[in-house]
Amino acid sequence: MLDEFENDERPEVRELSSRQRRVLGVLIEKGLTTPEYYPLTLKAVMTGCNQKSNRSPVVDYDEDVIEETLDQLKELGLVGVLHPDSGRSLRYRHYVRKRYEFSEPQIAILGELLCRGRQTLGELRGRASRMVPIENLSLLRSELNDLLTRGYIQASGSLERRGVEVDQAFYRANENRGVMPTMTAEAAPAATQAPSLASPSSAAPTMAAPAAAAPAVDNAKVDALENQIAELRSQNQELRDEIDRLGSTIDGLQSKVDDICRDLGI
Repeated sequence: MLDEFENDERPEVRELSSRQRRVLGVLIEKGLTTPEYYPLTLKAVMTGCNQKSNRSPVVDYDEDVIEETLDQLKELGLVGVLHPDSGRSLRYRHYVRKRYEFSEPQIAILGELLCRGRQTLGELRGRASRMVPIENLSLLRSELNDLLTRGYIQASGSLERRGVEVDQAFYRANENRGVMPTMTAEAAPAATQAPSLASPSSAAPTMAAPAAAAPAVDNAKVDALENQIAELRSQNQELRDEIDRLGSTIDGLQSKVDDICRDLGI
């Protein structure tokens, strides 16, 4: 196969359309999860974009849309076309490693975010780890902090906070989507009401009502429940991933059958 990529001095890409993000994310994901069928045919890219699991939003792109989007990504230097020596189908691969300075875990993280969008750290680690091992949340935070500092991702708050969500930052300016910083309780201004000048009693001191006792929180039980939920989500994701792998295997076999039939003139 002949690869068309050439090094160039084009500016680094920081904004992508929703279709471009989905196609690029699929190329990253499939390159890491099913390397035996990578680079991908046009049909395999379409199937990966339209699959129902591990995608948000779910889409239904046809081959014309996929081909047009691949051409756009090729113009941006993010995708290359491999031309087989025979008359077999063209295949496509991403050039994220060539265009950006990312570690392998960061490539997996971005691939997952491009395919699915906003998610918690626990969800992200479970899903990205099927592409590249990420042993624990501390390692994930380290990779995310670097991406956050360089502006490739965004977060709803400090990465140390429980429940914080992250998302990729390749949105176009007019989309107005993504993770907006949330206001913490400490940052929220106290709600006060100015006394009415018309009411003479407003200046009189009032007795504060006793504060209701906050219910006791058993942190151990909360942590145990969160661990159970995380485990159930992980098991569910493993089942979805297995379905995806089977789908990719079928697509790869179909592609090989198509190539053989083409060679035989059937």
